[in-house]
Amino acid sequence: MQRIADVMTRGVEVIAPDATLQMAAKMMDDLNVGALPVCDNRRLVGMITDRDITVRATASDLRPSEVRVSDIMTEHPRWCLESQTLEEVAQQMSDVQVRRIPVLDKDNALIGIVSLGDIAVREPEAVQDVLREISTPSEPDRPAAST
Repeated sequence: MQRIADVMTRGVEVIAPDATLQMAAKMMDDLNVGALPVCDNRRLVGMITDRDITVRATASDLRPSEVRVSDIMTEHPRWCLESQTLEEVAQQMSDVQVRRIPVLDKDNALIGIVSLGDIAVREPEAVQDVLREISTPSEPDRPAAST
């Protein structure tokens, strides 16, 4: 069975939790990505996506110039180990409905990221099942704000 280490993207760019949202958006634009791992050194502390910037930052009571990555990032993101199998990680992605997951080494340092696209190249059947689960209609993850 193939391991995540065989298919993941290495050398992933990261952003610090105290960086501004403008820095995160510019970095995403420059790298042509929709998500960045948030790290304190190489220790994963969160993930920030283009959706976080669009939705959470806009919904925030903070002025745009005051919003930091740590204010809107997803804390405690799901992650996998480089030693895990493609099947294990595909199932984990399906369970939590995500399309990409940070990869840690045995010392819990960020060493890469794996996406559905990375897995699809090696295990197309596994991705079909994951995509079906991810595409299930979602429900709110918190109560709606009163208007």
